[in-house]
Amino acid sequence: MVTQEQQSIIDHAQLQKINGWQHIKVKGTPYECGFQEGYLLADEYKDALRVYKFMTLETFGMTYEWFAEQALKLHRDKIPTRWFEELRGMAEGLTAAGIPTTTDDMIAWNDWMEITGYWWPQNAGKIMSRPLMKTHRKEHCSAIVATGSATVDGKPYLGHESFDEFWSGQYFNICKRVEPDDGYAFIMQASAPCMLSSMTDFYVTAAGLNITETTLAGFDRYDDAGMPEWVRIRDAVQYAATIDEFVERLNKGNNGGYANAWLIADHNTGEIARFEQGLEFTSLERTFDGAYFGCNAVFDPRIRNLECKDNGFNDPRQQTGARRQRWMELIDQYYGKIDLEVVKKMLADTYDVYLGYNCPSSRDICSHYDVDPQYYADDPDAVWNIPFYPAGSCDAKAAGPDDVKHLKMWGRYGRADGVEFNARDFMDQHPLWKWMDGYLEDRPTQPWTLFD
Repeated sequence: MVTQEQQSIIDHAQLQKINGWQHIKVKGTPYECGFQEGYLLADEYKDALRVYKFMTLETFGMTYEWFAEQALKLHRDKIPTRWFEELRGMAEGLTAAGIPTTTDDMIAWNDWMEITGYWWPQNAGKIMSRPLMKTHRKEHCSAIVATGSATVDGKPYLGHESFDEFWSGQYFNICKRVEPDDGYAFIMQASAPCMLSSMTDFYVTAAGLNITETTLAGFDRYDDAGMPEWVRIRDAVQYAATIDEFVERLNKGNNGGYANAWLIADHNTGEIARFEQGLEFTSLERTFDGAYFGCNAVFDPRIRNLECKDNGFNDPRQQTGARRQRWMELIDQYYGKIDLEVVKKMLADTYDVYLGYNCPSSRDICSHYDVDPQYYADDPDAVWNIPFYPAGSCDAKAAGPDDVKHLKMWGRYGRADGVEFNARDFMDQHPLWKWMDGYLEDRPTQPWTLFD
């Protein structure tokens, strides 16, 4: 039973379920925004936590609770008061909805990707009898941003799709609009309920910025003393008004966690940028005329050679190299014609440049690991180089000038090309994966949806 005061907080929020998405709108102080999200998405959080706990042990051999302890030791005292209050609100909203939760629980939940994917590979050798053979850090996402002569009207357009294992990608259905009491309002996709930042990283802000990213493949650095990435990006999204301000805020306290190539469109000026953020090295490219893309390949030679393992930059057998070539081909093909519909079409592309024909596979811009026998995989450190791995494209998002002007975005839940995933059929065809029964869900075909 919620109190009258809590109900008045909840009344300022909205939740709409549409085309596979949970579209939530929160408003107010950090605590109020957090409480609204925790209360309204309590059921979704409960199920996601159940699955994450099971998969953490299966994936790493260490429990979710153990990683939570490490997250608190490492980052609890590094979280600024404003964001700590929002996490506290989430915890108390969940508790009010019947799911007892603490602020520490929320810190650990938000820290999961960084702790398992970036801290753990650097510290596993201190705990295990031998270092990890594979990092379990996955290379996520395809993305494009274009402006000037590359687009139909000279204005910026941006699109992104997330790659992940389907057990986690099934929770990429949160679209959240935040109207804070300080800073800029924004709308974003989130990788799960009760996330301070997106983690799948697609943002439209009231400052006129449209932001996304793809991870840096093979990145192998981490600074325990720095600020978590999920804190830094939330600060940058809510308070940056320009590309320069965004980069400055994201760099403050950089710890190498969740190292990405950021694509940014400034709709006030028409300028776009690609910001690659390693740990010691960073690179900022920007233009008023042209296009940038992200495919997890690392363009800056210092980051690529000194802070990353092999990431397939020139190898069309690997998903990074193949998608790098395909993005180049698509941009040439559609140069001067890029608009919202072309961006959506690009994200759905399943042309395999290594095979030379249209074929759903791990090497496509819209990746299909679950149907790929991986005959040609050539990266011994890649976790997903397993035949018929249940992973790949989990969604698609896009925005054009009118969307950014009115704080809107487009989203498609499920694969960017709309091809459904049926968990039961997949496990029947590939019985090695039946151990995921009860944790892997269907993702049927869904249409593009406008969130405003």
